Amino acid sequence: MLRYSVRLLRVAILVLAFASSGCTSATDEPARRSGGALGFGVVEATIADLQSAIKDGKLTCADVVQMYLDRIAVYDSSTGVNAITVVNPNALGRADEIDAALAKGEQVGPLFCAPILVKDNFDTHDLPTTGGSITLLGSQPPDDAFMVRRLREADAIVLAKTNMAEWAFSPRRTVSSSYGTTANAYDVSRVPAGSSGGTASGVAASFGVAGLGSDTGNSIRGPSSHLALFGIRSTIGLTSRDGVIPLSYDRDIAGPMTRTVEDGARIFDVIAGYDPADPITEEGRGLRESDYTSRLRKDGLLGARIGIVRELVDPQETDKEIVALFELAIDDLRNAGATIVDPFVFPEMGEHLAADNYCPRFRYDMKQYLASLGDEAPISDVKEAYDSGRFAAYAKPMFDFYMEYPGDRPPEMWDPPCPTYLEHPGRREFHDALLGAMNANDVNAIVYPSWTSIPAPLDRAREEYRGDNSQLIAPDTGMPAVTIPMGFTRDKWPAGLQFVARRFEDGLLIQYAYAFEQSTQHRRPPSGFPPIQNE
Repeated sequence: MLRYSVRLLRVAILVLAFASSGCTSATDEPARRSGGALGFGVVEATIADLQSAIKDGKLTCADVVQMYLDRIAVYDSSTGVNAITVVNPNALGRADEIDAALAKGEQVGPLFCAPILVKDNFDTHDLPTTGGSITLLGSQPPDDAFMVRRLREADAIVLAKTNMAEWAFSPRRTVSSSYGTTANAYDVSRVPAGSSGGTASGVAASFGVAGLGSDTGNSIRGPSSHLALFGIRSTIGLTSRDGVIPLSYDRDIAGPMTRTVEDGARIFDVIAGYDPADPITEEGRGLRESDYTSRLRKDGLLGARIGIVRELVDPQETDKEIVALFELAIDDLRNAGATIVDPFVFPEMGEHLAADNYCPRFRYDMKQYLASLGDEAPISDVKEAYDSGRFAAYAKPMFDFYMEYPGDRPPEMWDPPCPTYLEHPGRREFHDALLGAMNANDVNAIVYPSWTSIPAPLDRAREEYRGDNSQLIAPDTGMPAVTIPMGFTRDKWPAGLQFVARRFEDGLLIQYAYAFEQSTQHRRPPSGFPPIQNE
């Protein structure tokens, strides 16, 4: 108890010091991994940076966790970014255990002392999981989601949970009835996209070293693009969704959102693979690579053949600065050793993009999830939340839509049936046609802007929602996709470049993204979250 009282006093002093300084933004060159009382700062620090500092005796794991907790206390509320929902009260205790293990010379996991931000739809046995809904406020699952368990087994620390769009309904914005509105850390008058906006803004502002998000159509890659992060949507079947509140279980993917590709690869290496609790991972059983970090090659684009998807860059609809950044990115790919196939020819693309391949299975999938909570589940059918009227106003049209479909029968038994991904004819046809076009063009991956518009103002998220390319290819086909920073529009709003590859070539995407990142170095931190006094 004394330790936590001291911590609260320390945080109060930091908040008062920040407020009295009148500081609301960083200098033009914010310090990175810089001095301070401990001779180390966590702004933009990588997992390797933290672990090296601990091994070198510069600080302890408890010091690391405390610095992130202090940053959350100082910045999350005061700036209006509102990325964090709850902080883990056991984080410092877990840090002490890791410090004790290191002091004894015991073996620790590959992610030891990596403070991770976890989206509010991942089950955590020690923290509430609301899915952005006030009806689940206080719901504490009986166990961890598969990915959360894997992270803890690798000695990462679940530092905090992050805000999300209610029920993951919105790719436009991150607003929940449980915790309110999250803003974009680069400009708090703008959206971070959705639904993983809390993780995106929290990681961008260095509230944690990395984070977890989920992606049904956009929700890892869209927010990552808006916050200058690396985000990966894996091949459907390579990663488990067990313990993640679903939106559409035959499209949902979960995974890392990080400031560097290296950190993304390190986390992906821990969380990818077969899980008997998620039957779709049987499709990828034995197909994960032995070490995704081996793909971190600076010359990784040498000899690659990259197709340019011009159809997703309409010059009349795309923001002019994003067009310019995309053209520069193509030059950067070429300069890094790639052969550019421009344009990538896919005659059937328009036909497949226009097809209705979506299965509105939310109510059914939620019923399965709620049953997994056991007797402690606050509701047994998401229709109870709908009937209560307790949800953010913007969520109503989506709720209205989903409640037209049954929750008590598997979609395969509907009339007409709604087959899952592996049996869905439209989705398989899209995949096969795209694969055929990639083979015909002899390309390893295709690229296009993740978004062709700038982040919308918070108060016009619906009206100015446009240019979300993440919805268009990977979710339907089941192919893997990544986004990586390709620069900034108006010198302040991030823009992302998206790569898509063949199924189970996730490692190749990591390789290409790393080579692009290393040759361009577009990532820079948001200016409003500089180091604080204890860094």
